[in-house]
Amino acid sequence: MFETIQALAEPNRFAILQLLQKSELSAGKIAENFKSITRPAVSQHLGILKNAGLIVERRAGTSRIYRVQPEGFSKLKTLLEGFWDPRLEKLKLAAEKEEKKKRRSS
Repeated sequence: MFETIQALAEPNRFAILQLLQKSELSAGKIAENFKSITRPAVSQHLGILKNAGLIVERRAGTSRIYRVQPEGFSKLKTLLEGFWDPRLEKLKLAAEKEEKKKRRSS
C-alpha cells in the first residue's frame, strides 16, 4: 500500500493518472502532455504506476496503451475509510439533519 501512496505523491504521476482517467492513451500521447520531462522519464513514471497496480498496459502493434486500473486503489480506499470513525459519521449525519431543519424553517 505504501507503494501506492508513493506513486500518487509525485505530481507528474498524479497528472498521468488524471489523463488516463478520461481515456486510455499510448505512452507517446501521454508524453506529449509533459513538456518539462523527457519521454524516458514519462516511461519511468508509467512503470512505477504499473508496479503499484494503478494502471495496466496492453500492446497494440508497436504501441503500449495504458489505462487506469480501479482495483489498484482498493487498499488505499480501505485505509482511508478506516480513518472515517463512526463518531464522525454520526456527527456528519447530525449536521446534515440540522441543516435540513434550517432550510425547512426558512
